[in-house]
Amino acid sequence: MFLSFLDRDRSVAKPGYSRWLVPPAALAIHLSIGQVYSFSVFKNPLLALHGPNGAAWSLEQVGFIFSIAIAFLGISAAIFGAWLERVGPRRAMFYAAICFGAGFYIASFGASIHSLALIYLGYGVVGGIGLGLGYISPVSTLIKWFPDRPGLATGLAIMGFGGGAMIGGPLANQLMAHFKAAGQPAIPYTLVVMGTLYFIFMMFGVFTIRIPEKDWKPEGWVPSEKHSALISSHNVAVTQAWRTPQFCLLWIILFTNVTAGIGILEQAAPMIQDLFKGHITAVAAVGFVGILSIFNMVGRFVWASLSDFIGRKGTYFVFFTLGALLYFFLPLTRLDHLNSISLFVLTAAVLISMYGGGFATIPAYLKDLFGGYNVSAIHGRLLTAWSAAGIIGPLIVNGILDHYIVNKLPKEQAYPLILHIMATLMLIGFLANLLVRPVAEKYWLTDKNIVVPDGPAH
Repeated sequence: MFLSFLDRDRSVAKPGYSRWLVPPAALAIHLSIGQVYSFSVFKNPLLALHGPNGAAWSLEQVGFIFSIAIAFLGISAAIFGAWLERVGPRRAMFYAAICFGAGFYIASFGASIHSLALIYLGYGVVGGIGLGLGYISPVSTLIKWFPDRPGLATGLAIMGFGGGAMIGGPLANQLMAHFKAAGQPAIPYTLVVMGTLYFIFMMFGVFTIRIPEKDWKPEGWVPSEKHSALISSHNVAVTQAWRTPQFCLLWIILFTNVTAGIGILEQAAPMIQDLFKGHITAVAAVGFVGILSIFNMVGRFVWASLSDFIGRKGTYFVFFTLGALLYFFLPLTRLDHLNSISLFVLTAAVLISMYGGGFATIPAYLKDLFGGYNVSAIHGRLLTAWSAAGIIGPLIVNGILDHYIVNKLPKEQAYPLILHIMATLMLIGFLANLLVRPVAEKYWLTDKNIVVPDGPAH
């Protein structure tokens, strides 16, 4: 069969294979789909487009493109998580590459005929499905390769997603400038080129990903018998996990952390230009998006690795305590107060590092509480919190901004309210994290109630 190379058995690593060859495959996928974090560089160009009748789109309408993409990321991850456990990461990554690339093509056609519905369908729905499949594909694979350092593993798997904007932002900006100078439709042509490049790059990950043999363990590694009460030695099936109080609390933890972070990321380029009006050019704003991308990426690796030493619960305590303080402080750095661009950038960068760190730490938190049996499927269902945050976050930001614009109020005065709402969300997340306890024995898998999916359990 033509697609037989995607079969799970064809991706099992041979004896002697180095586990350090697996992270580059994960990075190829996540650096590509992480482009969604640089979507803010498209906002102003899309707002400047006018249809045949001269109509233009509103900020809220354009903001929904990002929201739909994130919503379908979570939805597809929840739906296909158990399927991924059966078929393996290679097949899931292949379909992710097709959907993500095709999403750009459909959105390109939508932009060329000024059809917002087609952009929603392409970049939002089809591309969002590619996001979801690509996001969860490498996570459980790397956890299996690094059972001795699950935080490090999830950091390696997910750090690329945070760094995607570092590539996607400048690439989109340069391509739009090039096509505009050549007198060609800037946004449609840019989307076609980016969709092609990302598909090729993701296929590198498809062909290079490997999974370990059954019962493989790192040489010389012996599981420790002493560990935190929150690190379970038992497994919980996905059908039981999502019914536990722990799952609900982790859902709230992820939702609050993501909603707050999106408050900065989704509006990053326009926000710094609004708060420091006349001092930040469009090129400098793209540079700010790039800085946030670097901290998003590095934070995923650093914070997730640190969680192996201070625990997942302790790591989230840092996120929510420091995060609440910094979200409250950030608007004070603006032009008419402290007037410090460098302090604004530094504060935002630290916040985004914790935002990214939250994504990278949550799979290890899940493995600690529920075991590794269905970690991809459980992770997929938990990502519905990201879907909700991807809708609620931009709605808060764009809704408040649109209110100020409609009422002819200074746009920069909207940001303190937005950021203080994010600080409040941090406090809610703090309380949820405080309530996390070990999973009750009644939810554990036993020989009598294990339900093995079609294919090998891992």
